[in-house]
Amino acid sequence: MKKDLKQEVRLAEHRNTIDNIDAAIIHMLAERFRCTEEVGFLKAQYGYLPQDKTRETAQTTRLRDLALSAGLDPELAEAYLRFVVAHSVSRHEAIANLVAHVVKR
Repeated sequence: MKKDLKQEVRLAEHRNTIDNIDAAIIHMLAERFRCTEEVGFLKAQYGYLPQDKTRETAQTTRLRDLALSAGLDPELAEAYLRFVVAHSVSRHEAIANLVAHVVKR
């Protein structure tokens, strides 16, 4: 198949846009996880459990609804949330152990 210069340019433009979106997503995830770190310390400080199933259920519903309104597969939004929650809970557990260890000293 012969490659057309116009097609190559269009493809490159779309890929450039995708790369820019990926960069924005990474920066937003970094900011999100900075916030969840603070939440983890607050939870540990005030004796909350590392995981909040009620919040997770509400977030699942909210993100699925957002996905539908944005024309995105709700399963993808839910998979994203599962990833984020798993990472956050893991960090919150580690923070709780750290805070408990420091308080015992």
